[in-house]
Amino acid sequence: MKKAIVFLAIGLLFSTASIAQEISQNAIGIRIGDSDGFGAEANYQRAVGSNNNRLEFGLGIRDNRNFSAFKLVGLYEWVFNIDGGFNWYVGPGAGIGQVNVRDGRFNTNNGRFEDDNETFAFVAGVGGIEYNFDFPLLLSLDIRPEFGFGDYRDDLDLDIALSARYQF
Repeated sequence: MKKAIVFLAIGLLFSTASIAQEISQNAIGIRIGDSDGFGAEANYQRAVGSNNNRLEFGLGIRDNRNFSAFKLVGLYEWVFNIDGGFNWYVGPGAGIGQVNVRDGRFNTNNGRFEDDNETFAFVAGVGGIEYNFDFPLLLSLDIRPEFGFGDYRDDLDLDIALSARYQF
């Protein structure tokens, strides 16, 4: 009878721990993907409220032969537990960016090559899955559709990325 009570108590403890899965208060890391030339993004996550919601802020940069660019994004995410350390999340967001396209057009009026610069805005969404390790590491895979408003970014882009973050 004692063994049955001990096993029941241990079972209840593990089931309570899996239900009470919480997200970290803070996480900082890097998100690596590729959509429309943006390859790396430094980002920060901050828990808000008491029910596993969070804010995510990111600064993405890219520089290659054809253009250089940066973008700032902010997202609100609802996080849901799947099992143990696995969570899935969704949410809306928005951002701004700047792109400098080096197209090498020659201006005959001044005799120089010109670049095109543009500041753009976009609305975004995010959906993904993450694993929260027992030590302070959070790995995630997500997709972020972004609809841009501007001459250069005036379409829908799907950014698929892998992230690694340190939790504190």
